[in-house]
Amino acid sequence: MNKSELLAAIAEKTNQSKAATGEFLDATIAVIEAAVASGDPVALVGFGTFKAAPRAAREGKNPKTGEKISIAATTVPRFTAGAGFKAMVAGAKAKKPAKK
Repeated sequence: MNKSELLAAIAEKTNQSKAATGEFLDATIAVIEAAVASGDPVALVGFGTFKAAPRAAREGKNPKTGEKISIAATTVPRFTAGAGFKAMVAGAKAKKPAKK
């Protein structure tokens, strides 16, 4: 599902226009990004938590030349799924037949 399909589904479920739904979704994403960027986690009970997580410095390899390179430490966004979301996904997988 891409963003336009998500907007259409939300608009249909909430009986709102796609334009209003788009503004709401964009504002929600902007607030989550700003909070996580400033170091505050955003927890949506049952869905999950968005937070900033440190990533240690490490050695990598240039795939083109095979030369070792050093990758600096940084902070990355991380999402941890909540129990309700995990259960829903696990239940959905259990109902689908296995691919051959």
